[in-house]
Amino acid sequence: MEKKILKLLEKAETVYLDNFSRECWFERAVFLSWYCSIGDCTFCYMSTQKDKIKDPKKARRRLSSVLAEVLLTKELVWGVEFLSAGYGSFSNDELLNILEKCFLFVGEKLWLNVGYLTERELEKFIPFVKGVSASIESVNWKVRKEVCPSKPVEPMLKMLELAEKKGLKKAITLIVGLGETIEDIEELFKFVEKYKIDRVTFYSLNPHPGTPFTKSPELSYYLRWIASTRIRFPKLEIVAGSWIDRPEEFKWLLKAGANAFTKLPAFKSFGTFEAKKIEEGIKEVGRVLKGSITELPAVNWEKEIKKAGLEEELEKEVLEKLKKYLQKMEKNINQ
Repeated sequence: MEKKILKLLEKAETVYLDNFSRECWFERAVFLSWYCSIGDCTFCYMSTQKDKIKDPKKARRRLSSVLAEVLLTKELVWGVEFLSAGYGSFSNDELLNILEKCFLFVGEKLWLNVGYLTERELEKFIPFVKGVSASIESVNWKVRKEVCPSKPVEPMLKMLELAEKKGLKKAITLIVGLGETIEDIEELFKFVEKYKIDRVTFYSLNPHPGTPFTKSPELSYYLRWIASTRIRFPKLEIVAGSWIDRPEEFKWLLKAGANAFTKLPAFKSFGTFEAKKIEEGIKEVGRVLKGSITELPAVNWEKEIKKAGLEEELEKEVLEKLKKYLQKMEKNINQ
C-alpha cells in the first residue's frame, strides 16, 4: 500500500474513532427477486438474465426463504442492509406483505431499495420502513446515463426529497469503477449535503460475465473514495462491500472508516477459511465484530419462528428452509 494512501487511511480511522465505537458488523442485503423490468444497466447481473426470464413470478424467491434469511440475520447479529427487488417484481400489496412479515422477525423497521417510490407508496410502506435507499450507482452523471440508460436519476432524487418530507432516513448506493474518476468525489460530497444523506453504501465493481466490464478498480482507488468520504462526513454511516475471493480487503475497508461491511454470500461463505480470514483482519485493525460470520449461536429456532405469529403452513416452510441454511453453514464449519 502506498504511503500516501496509508496516511489517508490513518486520518480516516482517526475521524471514525472520534465519532463511533470500535464495533463493526456485517450488513446483509436481502434480495427478493432476480427479475427487473428495466434490466439494461450495463454492469448488472440482472441485465444478463432478463431475456431468459419468461415469467417474472418464477424469478421471485419464496417468502419462506426470505423470512428464514431475515431470522438468521437477526440472530447472528448482522444488519439487514435493505430489502431489494428489481423493478416490476412485485405489486405494492405484495411488497407490503413481505415487509410486514419481515418486520415481525426483525422487530424493527427496515431499509427498502426497490427503485422509485411515489409519495403514496412511501405512505403505504412507512409503518415498516425506516428509510429508502436510492441506487445512484455513479455521481459522474455522464457515466451514469451510459451505464443506466433506462433508469433516470431524477425520480430517485424526487424520492429522496419525499423521504425527507416524511421523516424517513435516506441512503444511496454507489459502484466505484464504472468509469468515474476520483475528481468526481466532490459531486458526491455535494449530493450528500444537498439531500441530507444518512448512509452511503460503496461497492467495488465486480464484473459479471456477459456485461461489458472486465476489471475491478484498484483497491487503493476504492479506498480513497471511502476514506475521503469519512473525513468529509465524520458522522455519516458508511457501508462498504468487497468479495469473498478477496478476504484480505475487508480490514482495509474498515481502516478507511466504514462502519460495516457487505457483499458476502453469507450462508455459502459462513465458517469458511475466507470468513475466518475476514474476522482475523477485523481484529488486526482493532475493530470489534458484532455477532459472527464463523460461529452459530445457540437458538431455539422453532420458538423464534413461532414468536412471529405466522400462519401454520408458512411457519413450517420457514423452519424447513431454515434447517437447510443451517445444514450448509454447519457443513462449512466442520470442513
